[in-house]
Amino acid sequence: MDIQVRTHTALHIVKGALRKVLETKWTASTYVNGNHGRITVVSERKPTDEEMEKVFQLANSKVNENIPIIIEELPREEAERKYGDEMYDLFPVPSEVKILKIVIIPPDWNINACNKEHTKTTGEIGRIIGDDWRYRNTKKLLEVSFDIE
Repeated sequence: MDIQVRTHTALHIVKGALRKVLETKWTASTYVNGNHGRITVVSERKPTDEEMEKVFQLANSKVNENIPIIIEELPREEAERKYGDEMYDLFPVPSEVKILKIVIIPPDWNINACNKEHTKTTGEIGRIIGDDWRYRNTKKLLEVSFDIE
């Protein structure tokens, strides 16, 4: 399995863990290079070190579950009716895109419109290792970097 695909899929896993621990919703940006990934989310407060440890514990628990990742391709209007703004991030999907690929990690973990390639299961990702994180108080942004084994 391509390392970029595994790392990109790990972004979805980490996002779900951030939502569970910190109740974040909106992703401001993502970055993947080889086995290194970074996700930036809107957060109203700086997390504690313990909360960030919990994020990676939950993320790796989801990897260990080795559950199928569901991909749905739907007309945009149908996807919006079904998932609302849950599937979107702060960076918009261009209006000319009429068919959306929706990535779903069940149950209630992550739903995102995403045109990238993904692993078939969470277990294919491998262990997610927290690298670094920083909170930018003026922008209310939490940047979380990680590596996968």
